[in-house]
Amino acid sequence: MAKEKKVSVRPLDDRVLIKPLEAEEKTAGGIVLPDTAKEKPQKGTVVAIGPGKLLEDGGRGEMSVKVGDTVLFGKYSGTEVTIAGEEHQIMREMDILAIVEG
Repeated sequence: MAKEKKVSVRPLDDRVLIKPLEAEEKTAGGIVLPDTAKEKPQKGTVVAIGPGKLLEDGGRGEMSVKVGDTVLFGKYSGTEVTIAGEEHQIMREMDILAIVEG
């Protein structure tokens, strides 16, 4: 059994690493969507966060999100990166639109 290599990524400043949720396979009416018609996911789970924005006084601003939060983000926000074979988005905290609760 091959041992998997664990990759650790630590975002800098106010950046957040997000694992996008899978795109919907079916519409609300039950129609199966082909890969070319699927919308780019705008919802994901926070995997890692940076220490916060560097303030003028040398301190760090507090982050509004934490690891494990489900968030909504803009369709074209952030940068797509592949980490350990899985797609992720890395973006600034200000690009996150909302935290999904419940």
